[in-house]
Amino acid sequence: MPDESKKTRASAGKNNADKAGGGKAATAGKNNTDRASSGKAPTAKGRKLRERPKGKIGEVWVVIECEGDVAAGVSWELLGIARSLATDLGSRPAAVILGIDVHCQELARQSFERGAAAAYVADHPALVPFITEPHCQVLAALARKHSPEVILLGATTRGRDLASAVATEMETGLTADCTALEIDPESLLLRQTRPAFGGNIMATIITPGHRPQMATVRPGVFPLPETVAGATGDVIASKPRLAAQQTVRRLEFLPNPEEEVALQGAHVVVSGGRGMRQLKNFAMLEELARELGGVVGASRGAVDAGWVSPRRQVGQTGQTVRPALYIAVGISGAIQHLAGMQHSDMIMAINSDPTAPIFDIADYGIVGDLFEVVPALIAEVKKRKAAAAKGESVKTS
Repeated sequence: MPDESKKTRASAGKNNADKAGGGKAATAGKNNTDRASSGKAPTAKGRKLRERPKGKIGEVWVVIECEGDVAAGVSWELLGIARSLATDLGSRPAAVILGIDVHCQELARQSFERGAAAAYVADHPALVPFITEPHCQVLAALARKHSPEVILLGATTRGRDLASAVATEMETGLTADCTALEIDPESLLLRQTRPAFGGNIMATIITPGHRPQMATVRPGVFPLPETVAGATGDVIASKPRLAAQQTVRRLEFLPNPEEEVALQGAHVVVSGGRGMRQLKNFAMLEELARELGGVVGASRGAVDAGWVSPRRQVGQTGQTVRPALYIAVGISGAIQHLAGMQHSDMIMAINSDPTAPIFDIADYGIVGDLFEVVPALIAEVKKRKAAAAKGESVKTS
């Protein structure tokens, strides 16, 4: 597979590529840097480079991840940024929907309302349920035929699987788990930013010599675009040729209870950090979250200490959340953590250190002993809920 990515801010590893499925973001190497700066793109094992037709910039595609006619929230988030990227390129955003017709048509309608100008719809029974191989075949075939400039997928279990397979099939670059995307105004290349070196730096990666440029993006990084009721667009329908009997078939789906944490969709997130001191103290956060109808998250420090599952980690190397209320308990506010929660609608911080960086972005801050503050909060919430159930009002002290 050819080298695809050119270093612009940081470097890591031996290759200058974010290899499909490898999970590593990009970097240095003298030969790769020299080739990129010379203006000559590397050859792909003698094959013709998949570049855009001269003078024409392709569309920005978003692959809609779905179960039936219900799309993953990250797909709609990506349509919002795709519209912005397409505007900067002088192109248009498009949704790619792979499934069966009855579901595809509904998803196409929703895509237009979320900002897509076109929808590429592939209808085939082998595309439901999701299996990597047929989805890869169909998406790669569509990309070869229509030459998109950019393909975006959610950095979900399914999105990472499909993106790496398609990038390998098309011998193009792929940047995983992006937290920012923008178009370079001079080169018109997609600048793909993601954490590197365990979240200690941010690497910005480009794909100068191959097309399409591909990236997976974390859920919750971009806001949901506003819905425009009744919006319409072009539907480009196809009936892919796939074998009736696939080499792989799904027998059963067993959900992992830990995956049901659903931090991204939570209305309230109560997160604990090293200030919680030990595992048993997270019980009070569980209670507070339960009373508020939310879920428990954690900083990397709490995860590294083994108190909380990595699936609950909020931050640059964890999940990005945008709840209506984010309560940070015993979290100092390292930049890596702030990157995952700073766009919450309202932030409350509880910390005994008045100089903790978390207070710089908090809407409300409580300087005090969390082991006194949190139980008091739980008691107050319970009192207000009980009063509301009786139709009474509670005086604020």
